[in-house]
Amino acid sequence: MNWGILIGVLAYEVLLIVGLGLFFARRQEHQKKEGGFLLSNRDLPVAVVAVTLALTVLGTPHIFGVFEMTWFLGAGSIWFGIAHAVLLVVAITTTALWARRANVTSMPEFIALIFGEGPRLMVGCVMAGLIFGILTLESQGIGIVFATVTGISIQQGAVIGGVLGILYVILAGMKEIGWVNLINCSIMYVGLILTMIFMSGALPEGGWGEVANFYISQDQAQMLSIFASPELLFTFALGTILSTTFCQSISQQLIQPAMAAKSEKTIRRTLWLAVPLNGLFCVFIASIGLAAKANPAFNELGPKLAAPTMLLNSLPGWLVAWLMASLLAAVLSSFAMAVMAPATIFTIDIYKNFFNPDAGEREERIVTRTMIVVLGVAAFMVAAYLPPIVQAMNWLFAWMTPVFWLIIIGLFWKRSSSAAVITLAVTWIVNSLWSFTALPAMVGMEGQPNVYPCLLVGVGLGVVLTAILPGKPGLFKELDAAPATDAEAEAVPAE
Repeated sequence: MNWGILIGVLAYEVLLIVGLGLFFARRQEHQKKEGGFLLSNRDLPVAVVAVTLALTVLGTPHIFGVFEMTWFLGAGSIWFGIAHAVLLVVAITTTALWARRANVTSMPEFIALIFGEGPRLMVGCVMAGLIFGILTLESQGIGIVFATVTGISIQQGAVIGGVLGILYVILAGMKEIGWVNLINCSIMYVGLILTMIFMSGALPEGGWGEVANFYISQDQAQMLSIFASPELLFTFALGTILSTTFCQSISQQLIQPAMAAKSEKTIRRTLWLAVPLNGLFCVFIASIGLAAKANPAFNELGPKLAAPTMLLNSLPGWLVAWLMASLLAAVLSSFAMAVMAPATIFTIDIYKNFFNPDAGEREERIVTRTMIVVLGVAAFMVAAYLPPIVQAMNWLFAWMTPVFWLIIIGLFWKRSSSAAVITLAVTWIVNSLWSFTALPAMVGMEGQPNVYPCLLVGVGLGVVLTAILPGKPGLFKELDAAPATDAEAEAVPAE
Protein backbone atom coordinates (compact mmCIF):
# COMPACT_ATOMS: atom_id res chain seq x y z
CA MET A 1 0.00 0.00 0.00
CA ASN A 2 1.23 3.51 -0.88
CA TRP A 3 0.83 4.96 2.59
CA GLY A 4 2.62 8.19 1.71
CA ILE A 5 0.24 9.00 -1.12
CA LEU A 6 -2.81 8.03 0.92
CA ILE A 7 -1.80 10.08 3.94
CA GLY A 8 -0.88 13.10 1.82
CA VAL A 9 -4.15 13.11 -0.09
CA LEU A 10 -6.24 12.59 3.03
CA ALA A 11 -4.39 15.36 4.88
CA TYR A 12 -5.00 17.81 2.03
CA GLU A 13 -8.70 16.98 1.71
CA VAL A 14 -9.41 16.95 5.44
CA LEU A 15 -7.59 20.22 6.13
CA LEU A 16 -9.31 21.98 3.22
CA ILE A 17 -12.80 20.58 3.80
CA VAL A 18 -12.88 20.78 7.58
CA GLY A 19 -11.06 24.12 7.73
CA LEU A 20 -13.40 25.93 5.35
CA GLY A 21 -16.43 24.04 6.65
CA LEU A 22 -15.88 25.08 10.26
CA PHE A 23 -15.09 28.67 9.23
CA PHE A 24 -18.35 29.08 7.32
CA ALA A 25 -20.35 27.12 9.92
CA ARG A 26 -19.32 29.60 12.61
CA ARG A 27 -20.28 32.51 10.37
CA GLN A 28 -23.70 31.00 9.79
CA GLU A 29 -24.26 30.55 13.51
CA HIS A 30 -23.55 34.25 14.09
CA GLN A 31 -25.63 35.48 11.14
CA LYS A 32 -28.68 33.31 11.94
CA LYS A 33 -30.28 33.96 8.54
CA GLU A 34 -32.90 31.77 6.89
CA GLY A 35 -31.63 29.54 4.10
CA GLY A 36 -28.01 29.67 5.20
CA PHE A 37 -27.34 25.94 5.14
CA LEU A 38 -29.37 24.96 2.07
CA LEU A 39 -28.75 28.02 -0.11
CA SER A 40 -25.89 29.99 1.45
CA ASN A 41 -28.26 32.93 2.07
CA ARG A 42 -28.43 33.22 -1.76
CA ASP A 43 -25.15 35.14 -1.77
CA LEU A 44 -22.71 33.03 -3.84
CA PRO A 45 -20.62 35.05 -6.37
CA VAL A 46 -20.00 34.27 -10.04
CA ALA A 47 -16.78 32.26 -9.68
CA VAL A 48 -18.14 30.01 -6.92
CA VAL A 49 -21.43 29.34 -8.72
CA ALA A 50 -19.67 28.70 -12.05
CA VAL A 51 -17.17 26.23 -10.61
CA THR A 52 -19.86 24.45 -8.60
CA LEU A 53 -22.10 24.11 -11.66
CA ALA A 54 -19.16 22.73 -13.64
CA LEU A 55 -18.03 20.25 -10.97
CA THR A 56 -21.52 19.14 -9.96
CA VAL A 57 -21.91 17.31 -13.29
CA LEU A 58 -18.25 16.28 -13.49
CA GLY A 59 -17.51 13.16 -11.50
CA THR A 60 -17.17 9.40 -11.80
CA PRO A 61 -18.74 9.13 -15.30
CA HIS A 62 -16.34 11.80 -16.61
CA ILE A 63 -13.33 9.89 -15.28
CA PHE A 64 -13.79 6.13 -15.06
CA GLY A 65 -16.83 6.13 -17.32
CA VAL A 66 -14.90 7.87 -20.08
CA PHE A 67 -11.87 5.59 -19.53
CA GLU A 68 -14.22 2.64 -20.18
CA MET A 69 -15.95 4.30 -23.14
CA THR A 70 -12.69 5.28 -24.80
CA TRP A 71 -11.71 1.59 -24.97
CA PHE A 72 -14.67 0.95 -27.27
CA LEU A 73 -15.56 4.35 -28.77
CA GLY A 74 -12.16 6.03 -28.91
CA ALA A 75 -12.31 9.79 -29.31
CA GLY A 76 -16.07 9.47 -29.72
CA SER A 77 -16.30 9.29 -25.93
CA ILE A 78 -15.65 13.05 -25.93
CA TRP A 79 -19.32 13.43 -26.87
CA PHE A 80 -20.05 12.69 -23.22
CA GLY A 81 -18.22 15.89 -22.31
CA ILE A 82 -19.85 17.83 -25.15
CA ALA A 83 -23.26 16.69 -23.87
CA HIS A 84 -22.54 18.21 -20.46
CA ALA A 85 -21.33 21.43 -22.03
CA VAL A 86 -24.65 21.64 -23.91
CA LEU A 87 -26.45 20.87 -20.66
CA LEU A 88 -24.77 23.77 -18.87
CA VAL A 89 -25.61 26.19 -21.69
CA VAL A 90 -29.28 25.18 -21.56
CA ALA A 91 -29.51 25.21 -17.77
CA ILE A 92 -27.69 28.51 -17.27
CA THR A 93 -29.78 30.32 -19.91
CA THR A 94 -33.17 28.83 -18.94
CA THR A 95 -34.07 26.62 -15.98
CA ALA A 96 -31.47 27.97 -13.55
CA LEU A 97 -32.74 31.51 -14.17
CA TRP A 98 -36.37 30.49 -13.79
CA ALA A 99 -35.79 28.64 -10.52
CA ARG A 100 -33.72 31.51 -9.07
CA ARG A 101 -36.40 34.00 -10.04
CA ALA A 102 -39.10 31.88 -8.42
CA ASN A 103 -37.09 32.07 -5.17
CA VAL A 104 -37.68 28.39 -4.43
CA THR A 105 -35.43 26.03 -2.50
CA SER A 106 -36.16 22.80 -4.37
CA MET A 107 -37.19 21.83 -7.90
CA PRO A 108 -40.23 19.87 -6.64
CA GLU A 109 -41.27 23.10 -4.90
CA PHE A 110 -40.96 24.80 -8.32
CA ILE A 111 -43.16 22.05 -9.80
CA ALA A 112 -45.75 22.77 -7.09
CA LEU A 113 -45.90 26.44 -8.13
CA ILE A 114 -46.73 25.31 -11.66
CA PHE A 115 -48.82 22.13 -11.31
CA GLY A 116 -49.69 21.67 -7.63
CA GLU A 117 -48.94 19.13 -4.94
CA GLY A 118 -49.65 15.90 -6.85
CA PRO A 119 -46.94 16.37 -9.52
CA ARG A 120 -44.67 17.81 -6.83
CA LEU A 121 -44.77 14.57 -4.84
CA MET A 122 -44.27 12.42 -7.96
CA VAL A 123 -41.30 14.42 -9.21
CA GLY A 124 -39.80 14.78 -5.75
CA CYS A 125 -39.80 11.03 -5.08
CA VAL A 126 -38.43 10.09 -8.50
CA MET A 127 -35.85 12.89 -8.55
CA ALA A 128 -34.56 11.99 -5.09
CA GLY A 129 -34.25 8.34 -6.12
CA LEU A 130 -32.53 9.27 -9.37
CA ILE A 131 -30.00 11.48 -7.61
CA PHE A 132 -29.36 8.72 -5.07
CA GLY A 133 -28.55 6.45 -8.01
CA ILE A 134 -26.02 9.04 -9.18
CA LEU A 135 -24.70 9.24 -5.61
CA THR A 136 -23.98 5.50 -5.57
CA LEU A 137 -22.07 5.84 -8.85
CA GLU A 138 -19.99 8.66 -7.39
CA SER A 139 -19.27 6.45 -4.39
CA GLN A 140 -18.04 3.78 -6.77
CA GLY A 141 -15.71 6.31 -8.38
CA ILE A 142 -14.29 7.34 -5.04
CA GLY A 143 -13.62 3.71 -4.20
CA ILE A 144 -11.86 3.15 -7.52
CA VAL A 145 -9.63 6.22 -7.04
CA PHE A 146 -8.39 4.94 -3.68
CA ALA A 147 -8.18 1.30 -4.79
CA THR A 148 -6.13 2.10 -7.92
CA VAL A 149 -3.51 4.21 -6.22
CA THR A 150 -3.24 2.68 -2.75
CA GLY A 151 -4.04 -0.98 -3.28
CA ILE A 152 -6.95 -1.08 -0.81
CA SER A 153 -10.28 -2.58 -1.92
CA ILE A 154 -12.99 -0.59 -3.67
CA GLN A 155 -15.23 -1.13 -0.65
CA GLN A 156 -12.64 0.33 1.72
CA GLY A 157 -11.93 3.20 -0.65
CA ALA A 158 -15.63 3.97 -0.93
CA VAL A 159 -15.97 4.15 2.85
CA ILE A 160 -12.99 6.52 3.20
CA GLY A 161 -14.22 8.68 0.34
CA GLY A 162 -17.79 8.59 1.61
CA VAL A 163 -16.69 10.03 4.95
CA LEU A 164 -14.84 12.80 3.09
CA GLY A 165 -17.90 13.40 0.92
CA ILE A 166 -20.13 13.79 3.97
CA LEU A 167 -17.63 16.20 5.54
CA TYR A 168 -17.62 18.13 2.21
CA VAL A 169 -21.18 19.28 2.87
CA ILE A 170 -22.31 18.59 6.43
CA LEU A 171 -20.49 21.40 8.24
CA ALA A 172 -21.77 24.46 6.36
CA GLY A 173 -23.91 23.17 3.53
CA MET A 174 -24.08 24.98 0.21
CA LYS A 175 -21.52 27.63 1.11
CA GLU A 176 -18.99 24.99 2.13
CA ILE A 177 -19.49 23.07 -1.12
CA GLY A 178 -19.09 26.19 -3.24
CA TRP A 179 -15.89 27.55 -1.73
CA VAL A 180 -14.18 24.15 -1.38
CA ASN A 181 -15.05 23.54 -5.05
CA LEU A 182 -13.37 26.80 -6.08
CA ILE A 183 -10.04 25.75 -4.54
CA ASN A 184 -10.29 22.13 -5.66
CA CYS A 185 -11.03 23.09 -9.26
CA SER A 186 -7.82 25.11 -9.47
CA ILE A 187 -5.82 22.22 -8.02
CA MET A 188 -7.51 19.77 -10.38
CA TYR A 189 -6.76 21.56 -13.63
CA VAL A 190 -3.13 22.29 -12.74
CA GLY A 191 -2.76 18.59 -11.89
CA LEU A 192 -4.29 17.51 -15.20
CA ILE A 193 -2.01 19.79 -17.21
CA LEU A 194 1.08 18.51 -15.38
CA THR A 195 -0.13 14.93 -15.89
CA MET A 196 -0.42 15.40 -19.66
CA ILE A 197 3.07 16.92 -19.82
CA PHE A 198 4.73 14.11 -17.84
CA MET A 199 2.71 11.37 -19.52
CA SER A 200 3.64 12.61 -22.98
CA GLY A 201 7.29 12.16 -22.06
CA ALA A 202 6.61 8.64 -20.74
CA LEU A 203 4.90 7.35 -23.89
CA PRO A 204 6.75 4.77 -26.03
CA GLU A 205 9.10 6.11 -28.71
CA GLY A 206 7.09 8.10 -31.22
CA GLY A 207 4.84 9.69 -28.58
CA TRP A 208 1.32 10.57 -29.59
CA GLY A 209 2.14 9.77 -33.20
CA GLU A 210 2.79 6.18 -32.16
CA VAL A 211 -0.58 6.12 -30.36
CA ALA A 212 -2.28 7.13 -33.61
CA ASN A 213 -0.27 4.53 -35.56
CA PHE A 214 -1.50 1.79 -33.22
CA TYR A 215 -5.13 2.40 -34.15
CA ILE A 216 -4.34 2.80 -37.83
CA SER A 217 -2.39 -0.47 -37.87
CA GLN A 218 -5.30 -2.22 -36.13
CA ASP A 219 -7.69 -0.92 -38.80
CA GLN A 220 -9.35 1.24 -36.14
CA ALA A 221 -8.58 4.70 -37.48
CA GLN A 222 -12.19 5.68 -36.70
CA MET A 223 -11.24 5.55 -33.02
CA LEU A 224 -9.28 8.76 -33.53
CA SER A 225 -12.31 10.81 -34.64
CA ILE A 226 -15.37 12.00 -32.76
CA PHE A 227 -17.32 11.63 -36.04
CA ALA A 228 -16.46 7.94 -36.43
CA SER A 229 -19.81 6.73 -37.78
CA PRO A 230 -23.48 7.73 -38.17
CA GLU A 231 -24.39 5.01 -35.67
CA LEU A 232 -22.11 6.55 -33.03
CA LEU A 233 -23.57 10.00 -33.64
CA PHE A 234 -27.17 8.83 -33.44
CA THR A 235 -27.10 6.21 -30.69
CA PHE A 236 -24.43 7.65 -28.40
CA ALA A 237 -23.73 11.31 -29.17
CA LEU A 238 -27.28 12.53 -29.76
CA GLY A 239 -28.76 10.18 -27.18
CA THR A 240 -26.33 11.35 -24.50
CA ILE A 241 -26.87 15.03 -25.33
CA LEU A 242 -30.65 14.68 -25.11
CA SER A 243 -30.78 12.55 -21.96
CA THR A 244 -28.19 14.65 -20.14
CA THR A 245 -29.72 17.99 -21.09
CA PHE A 246 -33.37 17.16 -20.43
CA CYS A 247 -32.64 15.46 -17.11
CA GLN A 248 -29.91 17.45 -15.41
CA SER A 249 -31.15 20.88 -16.47
CA ILE A 250 -34.12 20.45 -14.10
CA SER A 251 -32.35 18.32 -11.48
CA GLN A 252 -32.05 19.57 -7.93
CA GLN A 253 -28.41 18.48 -8.00
CA LEU A 254 -27.45 21.01 -10.68
CA ILE A 255 -29.95 23.80 -10.05
CA GLN A 256 -29.39 24.16 -6.29
CA PRO A 257 -26.08 26.06 -6.75
CA ALA A 258 -27.90 28.46 -9.09
CA MET A 259 -30.64 28.95 -6.49
CA ALA A 260 -27.87 30.05 -4.11
CA ALA A 261 -26.50 32.70 -6.52
CA LYS A 262 -26.71 36.39 -5.70
CA SER A 263 -28.96 37.14 -8.68
CA GLU A 264 -29.98 36.08 -12.18
CA LYS A 265 -27.20 38.29 -13.49
CA THR A 266 -24.70 36.22 -11.50
CA ILE A 267 -26.03 33.04 -13.10
CA ARG A 268 -25.77 34.42 -16.65
CA ARG A 269 -22.14 35.38 -16.10
CA THR A 270 -21.23 31.83 -15.09
CA LEU A 271 -21.74 30.65 -18.68
CA TRP A 272 -18.25 31.66 -19.87
CA LEU A 273 -16.50 29.87 -17.03
CA ALA A 274 -18.64 26.81 -16.21
CA VAL A 275 -18.97 25.50 -19.79
CA PRO A 276 -15.25 25.35 -20.72
CA LEU A 277 -14.25 24.08 -17.27
CA ASN A 278 -16.58 21.13 -17.67
CA GLY A 279 -16.34 20.53 -21.42
CA LEU A 280 -12.54 20.38 -21.64
CA PHE A 281 -12.19 17.74 -18.94
CA CYS A 282 -13.25 14.85 -21.19
CA VAL A 283 -10.58 15.78 -23.74
CA PHE A 284 -7.86 15.10 -21.16
CA ILE A 285 -9.46 11.86 -19.96
CA ALA A 286 -10.17 10.48 -23.45
CA SER A 287 -6.58 11.19 -24.50
CA ILE A 288 -5.27 9.23 -21.51
CA GLY A 289 -7.65 6.37 -22.33
CA LEU A 290 -6.51 6.22 -25.96
CA ALA A 291 -2.85 6.16 -24.91
CA ALA A 292 -3.45 3.37 -22.38
CA LYS A 293 -5.09 1.07 -24.92
CA ALA A 294 -2.29 1.73 -27.44
CA ASN A 295 0.42 0.85 -24.91
CA PRO A 296 1.23 -2.90 -24.97
CA ALA A 297 2.34 -2.78 -21.34
CA PHE A 298 -1.16 -1.84 -20.18
CA ASN A 299 -3.48 -2.99 -22.98
CA GLU A 300 -3.90 -6.45 -21.48
CA LEU A 301 -5.36 -4.95 -18.28
CA GLY A 302 -8.61 -4.05 -20.05
CA PRO A 303 -10.86 -0.97 -20.03
CA LYS A 304 -11.28 -0.55 -16.28
CA LEU A 305 -7.65 -0.78 -15.15
CA ALA A 306 -5.44 0.12 -18.12
CA ALA A 307 -5.59 3.92 -17.86
CA PRO A 308 -5.39 4.22 -14.05
CA THR A 309 -2.51 1.71 -13.93
CA MET A 310 -0.64 3.53 -16.72
CA LEU A 311 -0.89 6.79 -14.79
CA LEU A 312 0.31 5.13 -11.61
CA ASN A 313 3.36 3.65 -13.35
CA SER A 314 4.21 6.59 -15.62
CA LEU A 315 4.14 9.52 -13.21
CA PRO A 316 6.46 10.48 -10.34
CA GLY A 317 5.11 9.82 -6.86
CA TRP A 318 4.39 13.45 -6.02
CA LEU A 319 2.36 13.86 -9.22
CA VAL A 320 0.44 10.63 -8.56
CA ALA A 321 -0.59 12.12 -5.22
CA TRP A 322 -1.53 15.42 -6.91
CA LEU A 323 -3.50 13.62 -9.61
CA MET A 324 -5.25 11.46 -7.05
CA ALA A 325 -6.23 14.59 -5.12
CA SER A 326 -7.42 16.15 -8.38
CA LEU A 327 -9.57 13.20 -9.43
CA LEU A 328 -10.85 12.76 -5.90
CA ALA A 329 -11.80 16.45 -5.79
CA ALA A 330 -13.85 16.06 -8.98
CA VAL A 331 -15.70 13.04 -7.65
CA LEU A 332 -16.17 14.47 -4.14
CA SER A 333 -17.70 17.67 -5.55
CA SER A 334 -20.30 15.63 -7.40
CA PHE A 335 -20.79 13.38 -4.36
CA ALA A 336 -21.41 16.45 -2.18
CA MET A 337 -24.14 17.85 -4.42
CA ALA A 338 -25.59 14.38 -5.02
CA VAL A 339 -26.05 13.92 -1.28
CA MET A 340 -27.11 17.53 -0.64
CA ALA A 341 -29.84 17.52 -3.30
CA PRO A 342 -32.01 14.60 -2.09
CA ALA A 343 -31.48 15.74 1.50
CA THR A 344 -32.83 19.16 0.50
CA ILE A 345 -35.80 17.57 -1.27
CA PHE A 346 -36.61 15.51 1.82
CA THR A 347 -36.31 18.53 4.11
CA ILE A 348 -38.37 20.97 2.00
CA ASP A 349 -40.81 18.73 0.15
CA ILE A 350 -41.43 15.99 2.72
CA TYR A 351 -40.54 17.12 6.25
CA LYS A 352 -41.45 20.79 5.96
CA ASN A 353 -44.30 20.36 3.47
CA PHE A 354 -46.12 17.56 5.30
CA PHE A 355 -44.93 17.45 8.91
CA ASN A 356 -43.59 20.79 10.11
CA PRO A 357 -44.50 23.79 7.90
CA ASP A 358 -43.17 26.21 10.54
CA ALA A 359 -39.70 24.67 10.70
CA GLY A 360 -36.99 27.31 10.91
CA GLU A 361 -33.33 27.37 9.90
CA ARG A 362 -32.21 25.29 12.88
CA GLU A 363 -34.74 22.52 12.26
CA GLU A 364 -33.96 22.50 8.53
CA ARG A 365 -30.26 22.16 9.26
CA ILE A 366 -30.77 19.24 11.66
CA VAL A 367 -33.03 17.33 9.27
CA THR A 368 -30.77 17.97 6.28
CA ARG A 369 -27.62 16.91 8.12
CA THR A 370 -29.33 13.72 9.31
CA MET A 371 -30.36 12.84 5.76
CA ILE A 372 -26.87 13.64 4.44
CA VAL A 373 -25.38 11.07 6.81
CA VAL A 374 -28.06 8.46 6.07
CA LEU A 375 -27.79 8.84 2.30
CA GLY A 376 -24.00 9.01 2.30
CA VAL A 377 -23.61 5.84 4.35
CA ALA A 378 -26.19 3.99 2.23
CA ALA A 379 -24.39 5.02 -0.97
CA PHE A 380 -20.92 3.83 -0.07
CA MET A 381 -22.30 0.60 1.41
CA VAL A 382 -23.41 -0.52 -2.09
CA ALA A 383 -20.70 1.23 -4.11
CA ALA A 384 -18.85 -1.91 -5.19
CA TYR A 385 -21.89 -3.69 -6.65
CA LEU A 386 -22.93 -1.39 -9.50
CA PRO A 387 -23.46 -1.77 -13.27
CA PRO A 388 -21.30 -0.10 -15.95
CA ILE A 389 -21.18 3.59 -15.13
CA VAL A 390 -22.33 5.42 -18.26
CA GLN A 391 -25.08 2.95 -19.18
CA ALA A 392 -26.51 3.37 -15.69
CA MET A 393 -26.37 7.16 -15.98
CA ASN A 394 -28.23 7.23 -19.30
CA TRP A 395 -31.00 5.03 -17.88
CA LEU A 396 -31.33 7.24 -14.80
CA PHE A 397 -31.38 10.45 -16.84
CA ALA A 398 -34.30 9.33 -19.02
CA TRP A 399 -36.66 9.52 -16.05
CA MET A 400 -36.58 13.32 -15.95
CA THR A 401 -37.06 13.91 -19.69
CA PRO A 402 -40.84 14.58 -19.48
CA VAL A 403 -40.39 16.93 -16.50
CA PHE A 404 -38.24 19.33 -18.55
CA TRP A 405 -40.91 19.72 -21.21
CA LEU A 406 -43.78 19.90 -18.75
CA ILE A 407 -42.04 22.80 -17.01
CA ILE A 408 -41.78 24.70 -20.30
CA ILE A 409 -45.43 23.94 -21.13
CA GLY A 410 -46.57 24.97 -17.65
CA LEU A 411 -44.57 28.19 -17.58
CA PHE A 412 -45.32 29.55 -21.04
CA TRP A 413 -48.51 27.89 -22.29
CA LYS A 414 -50.96 26.15 -19.96
CA ARG A 415 -50.95 24.44 -16.56
CA SER A 416 -52.90 21.21 -16.21
CA SER A 417 -52.15 19.10 -13.17
CA SER A 418 -54.05 16.14 -14.65
CA ALA A 419 -52.07 16.30 -17.89
CA ALA A 420 -48.82 16.44 -15.93
CA VAL A 421 -49.67 13.42 -13.74
CA ILE A 422 -50.77 11.25 -16.67
CA THR A 423 -47.77 12.24 -18.82
CA LEU A 424 -45.30 11.48 -16.04
CA ALA A 425 -46.86 8.12 -15.18
CA VAL A 426 -47.08 6.89 -18.78
CA THR A 427 -43.56 8.03 -19.68
CA TRP A 428 -42.04 6.35 -16.64
CA ILE A 429 -43.84 3.11 -17.47
CA VAL A 430 -42.48 3.28 -21.02
CA ASN A 431 -38.95 3.91 -19.68
CA SER A 432 -39.16 0.79 -17.51
CA LEU A 433 -40.59 -1.35 -20.31
CA TRP A 434 -37.83 -0.12 -22.63
CA SER A 435 -35.19 -1.35 -20.18
CA PHE A 436 -36.68 -4.60 -18.92
CA THR A 437 -38.78 -6.03 -21.76
CA ALA A 438 -38.50 -6.77 -25.48
CA LEU A 439 -40.35 -3.55 -26.37
CA PRO A 440 -37.39 -1.98 -28.27
CA ALA A 441 -37.11 -5.02 -30.56
CA MET A 442 -40.89 -5.11 -31.06
CA VAL A 443 -40.93 -1.55 -32.43
CA GLY A 444 -37.70 -1.92 -34.42
CA MET A 445 -35.56 0.29 -32.16
CA GLU A 446 -33.41 -2.29 -30.41
CA GLY A 447 -30.23 -0.77 -28.98
CA GLN A 448 -31.58 2.78 -28.98
CA PRO A 449 -31.20 4.78 -25.73
CA ASN A 450 -34.12 5.28 -23.36
CA VAL A 451 -34.27 8.99 -23.96
CA TYR A 452 -35.81 8.57 -27.42
CA PRO A 453 -39.05 6.86 -26.37
CA CYS A 454 -39.24 9.04 -23.24
CA LEU A 455 -38.84 12.16 -25.36
CA LEU A 456 -41.48 11.08 -27.91
CA VAL A 457 -44.02 10.00 -25.30
CA GLY A 458 -43.32 12.83 -22.86
CA VAL A 459 -43.54 15.67 -25.37
CA GLY A 460 -46.33 14.16 -27.48
CA LEU A 461 -48.57 13.14 -24.62
CA GLY A 462 -47.81 16.32 -22.67
CA VAL A 463 -48.83 18.58 -25.54
CA VAL A 464 -51.97 16.61 -26.46
CA LEU A 465 -53.25 16.23 -22.89
CA THR A 466 -52.50 19.84 -22.02
CA ALA A 467 -54.50 20.95 -25.08
CA ILE A 468 -57.60 18.87 -24.34
CA LEU A 469 -57.74 18.88 -20.52
CA PRO A 470 -58.83 21.90 -18.44
CA GLY A 471 -56.13 24.04 -16.86
CA LYS A 472 -54.84 27.53 -16.11
CA PRO A 473 -52.70 29.88 -18.23
CA GLY A 474 -48.94 29.30 -18.05
CA LEU A 475 -47.40 30.66 -14.85
CA PHE A 476 -45.17 33.26 -16.50
CA LYS A 477 -47.88 34.02 -19.03
CA GLU A 478 -50.40 34.58 -16.23
CA LEU A 479 -48.01 36.82 -14.36
CA ASP A 480 -47.08 38.63 -17.58
CA ALA A 481 -43.43 38.50 -16.53
CA ALA A 482 -40.22 37.81 -18.47
CA PRO A 483 -38.35 35.06 -16.56
CA ALA A 484 -34.83 36.25 -17.36
CA THR A 485 -35.06 39.95 -16.52
CA ASP A 486 -33.07 41.16 -13.54
CA ALA A 487 -35.34 44.14 -12.98
CA GLU A 488 -38.22 41.73 -12.42
CA ALA A 489 -36.30 39.19 -10.41
CA GLU A 490 -38.75 38.99 -7.54
CA ALA A 491 -40.13 35.89 -5.96
CA VAL A 492 -43.01 34.28 -7.81
CA PRO A 493 -45.94 34.03 -5.40
CA ALA A 494 -47.42 30.62 -4.76
CA GLU A 495 -50.91 30.03 -5.97
